[in-house]
Amino acid sequence: PPVMLVELFFQAACVSLFLPGGQGRVYPGRKKSASFAVERRRVGPHVCFSGFGSGCCPGWMLSPGSGQCTLPLCSFGCGSGLCIAPNLCSCPDGEQGITCPEPPGTCGEYGCDLSCNHGGCQEVARVCPLGFSMVETANGVRCTDIDECLSAACEGLCVNTEGGFVCECGPGLQLSADRHSCQDTDECLATPCQHRCKNSLGSYRCSCRPGYHLHGNRHSCV
Repeated sequence: PPVMLVELFFQAACVSLFLPGGQGRVYPGRKKSASFAVERRRVGPHVCFSGFGSGCCPGWMLSPGSGQCTLPLCSFGCGSGLCIAPNLCSCPDGEQGITCPEPPGTCGEYGCDLSCNHGGCQEVARVCPLGFSMVETANGVRCTDIDECLSAACEGLCVNTEGGFVCECGPGLQLSADRHSCQDTDECLATPCQHRCKNSLGSYRCSCRPGYHLHGNRHSCV
């Protein structure tokens, strides 16, 4: 595999351990070069030598813990994955490659816009939720509430809410199961009258048995 060839190349080009006795050897009749004092001498795996000393081989860097060339470098970055060898990433999905695909963002395929109010800011998706429409403003794309009452078929009163609407009915009426139409409430079921009760649309009327007349409060019989 290409990875093994790369590793073999590094092993051939690098010296794993600094050879003992090589450092500071002086031959008779020769002087140390002026640059000898500043030469960098490293010991460990993935160390390469040159006329200026030694350093990490290409594709490797120093590990902060050991000070040896054991950390691989991935030129293209591994995103949410892990760099396991020079330009080789181990990705969260178990795959390996020169880089890892970026995880999908939280704002959908159209990206995010920054929405700020009441002193706080948050990223808002450019794909608006149900009941909101996308509007281009001077500060970018914003999701604004749609006034469904402009087109809602409420039999009674329509109340616009954030992301929707609610139908309401007047006194003596109640909202039907379809949440749009209104139906009469039979107030007589609550026995508001002393003798007799007659329900009407949105209201009711009390009456008395023979020999009685309706009190001024319109409910009691005298």
